[in-house]
Amino acid sequence: MSTTSTIRHVNVTRYVTPLREGGSMPAITEADDGFLYVLKFRGAGQGSKALIAELIGGEIARALGLHVPEIVFATLDEAFGRTEGDEEIQDLLKASVGLNLGLHYLSGAITYDPAVTKLDEKLASQIVWLDSLLLNVDRTVRNTNMLWWNKELWLIDHGASLYFHHSWQNWEEKAQQPFAKIKDHVLLQRATHLAEVDKAFKALLTKERIQNIVALIPDAWLSANAPFKSLEEQKQAYARFLEVRLAYSENFVKDAYHAG
Repeated sequence: MSTTSTIRHVNVTRYVTPLREGGSMPAITEADDGFLYVLKFRGAGQGSKALIAELIGGEIARALGLHVPEIVFATLDEAFGRTEGDEEIQDLLKASVGLNLGLHYLSGAITYDPAVTKLDEKLASQIVWLDSLLLNVDRTVRNTNMLWWNKELWLIDHGASLYFHHSWQNWEEKAQQPFAKIKDHVLLQRATHLAEVDKAFKALLTKERIQNIVALIPDAWLSANAPFKSLEEQKQAYARFLEVRLAYSENFVKDAYHAG
């Protein structure tokens, strides 16, 4: 298993339809490579921080061997939204000119329903571990953020992860802490192999692999208001958070066992 070293760039050519789930108003769009993508806009509510979380979360999941749609950098031209009739969408497009994030659209995929399909306990444990590492609050019964596609489970929507970066307050301390919201995870009851997964996944997420993923963050998405002297220092804070969190993974693993 190897992490993605580069992310493809595409240009958005057509706005197909909005996906009105949640507050970020993603949309299905077509790009100049002929493929459809679920586009996450930098001009949406959580701004580029949600795109950073999506990028880091998705590429870490991929590095661990979990199925995630291909992530691309998607450029939105200044003229793109001028013909859009919906004012709310037009405003979103105007605010998102430049670099956005797209995920390959899994045509025909269906939402994972835990009442219909029971996941293998090993896979459930892997996903619970991943979401504990990432502080992902958004994989609940109400919103599983998992899809069945081509007879396999695919993980989507990691934009609510790494929420410490919305303020950066005490972020190093938070890296060591358990993840209390894991109690709401849709797969928690089936996550019976967390200790085994912890050992395997920590071995996969080497410092080099984390650095490679963090290096993918575009400078344009980093915040000028963050408490760092440079953009590179801000990137390294993400790497440091993940490295510390891995070093203290027993804290979130124990918490998940207790919550289950």
